[in-house]
Amino acid sequence: MSMKSMPEANHTRRGYSPGDEREFSGSAREVLLGAAGDVRYLLGRGYEISSAVTFAGNHFLLSKRQRTALLRGVSSAEAVKLRKSREADELPDEIWIDGFNTIITLETALSGSVLIGCDDGTVRDLAGLYGTYRIIDNTYRAVDLVIQTLEQCGAGKVHFLLDQPVSNSGRLCELIREKAEGRPFETDAAAVPDVDRQLIGKEFVVTSDRVILDACGGWYNLNKRIIEGNVPEAWMFRLQK
Repeated sequence: MSMKSMPEANHTRRGYSPGDEREFSGSAREVLLGAAGDVRYLLGRGYEISSAVTFAGNHFLLSKRQRTALLRGVSSAEAVKLRKSREADELPDEIWIDGFNTIITLETALSGSVLIGCDDGTVRDLAGLYGTYRIIDNTYRAVDLVIQTLEQCGAGKVHFLLDQPVSNSGRLCELIREKAEGRPFETDAAAVPDVDRQLIGKEFVVTSDRVILDACGGWYNLNKRIIEGNVPEAWMFRLQK
């Protein structure tokens, strides 16, 4: 069945939590920035990220969601340097895209939910779907923005990979293929058992997954470009002063 004939998507704010206005604004901002500084200090002295966040989170009495922001947003100076050295200034001719990672972050931006401006220059969300995904109204706009930007950047061949175990991965693949139809670049979209394994070692990828970023040949910061150029009103919480 074509995506065009499927039922209307749900009007949902991807990545939204009612406590975010309290936990990521006002006085909470300075608390989080202080905690982020402590995490960086500990990372520079050999602590693992989870241990560093637990230590800082306990000290600053942070919520689970605030701790997740630190886990996703803070990186060691060494990791930042490595990732920056592999970041491409222009979109390569052939690119592999971490589908859910990319689309969900854009859905979050379009929903007005909080995003994390991370140390390594990526944008990460706090959606935490854990295997359950459904197409929402902002999914269509998110996919449109990806396809339009790829065309503007002169893409040649684009591979979208989505996690097969996640619900509705097949439907999202179909939507991507439908939106890319007729564009001046080659597109394929596939649901595979383990996206991380497929993307590790690829020459150029689009993702914010730190495991992939640390093991790929190069990467392009597509979401940052899309959000800055098309969703300037997005709620971006930056962990740097």
